[in-house]
Amino acid sequence: MLRDCASLQCNNSQSHISKYPTMLPLIKNSLVAWITCLLACGACAKEPEWSLGAYGGPYYDTMPAGFLAGDAHFKDQYLLALTSSKTLWRSASLPLALEIDGMVGLQLGQATVTEVAVAPVLRWSGFPWNHVLQTDLRLGPLGLSYTPYVSPLERDSAGRGSQFLNFLMIETAFSQPGNKHDEVFLRLHHRCTIYDLMNNYGANGEDFFGIGYRRYF
Repeated sequence: MLRDCASLQCNNSQSHISKYPTMLPLIKNSLVAWITCLLACGACAKEPEWSLGAYGGPYYDTMPAGFLAGDAHFKDQYLLALTSSKTLWRSASLPLALEIDGMVGLQLGQATVTEVAVAPVLRWSGFPWNHVLQTDLRLGPLGLSYTPYVSPLERDSAGRGSQFLNFLMIETAFSQPGNKHDEVFLRLHHRCTIYDLMNNYGANGEDFFGIGYRRYF
């Protein structure tokens, strides 16, 4: 009788499985398709478009061209800033992108001054050594900078200055090849009159050399 019960249970199990002969292949194919879709979505994911970072550095007494030529002297004035950016456009055929970059900063040292600035920025990523060290050049020649108080370093001999000036930035950014989420950068931060177009007081504005870090998401 025990043999009969065992035989009956075995027959019932085989009968139960045989009712659904196509279920196992269907489940298997569904799992394979789901995993393939996940892998494809990960491979086709867009590059991160937003960033948040911070930078800081000292004031120098010449324009960016003078700094790059080695003709600059640092003074006891410093900038600490938060910066954020958003990618607006990427070229389909060139390593070129257009971003909007904004900053909020605090100057300390000879004077305490707050600053808010924004500028459109072009990013060029086509350097031949990027497989070793990802290098990006960011240029923002025309923007807008505002300070509620004009720094004494910006005033002319008569004490005049402008709260609104042009914001110019030149930046070189570095990251690991294939990883755009973490980036270290060097920035020339420049407030200027665009060769006396925004005022004719004869003052240069302010210039800072900053070192920073940003995270993309």
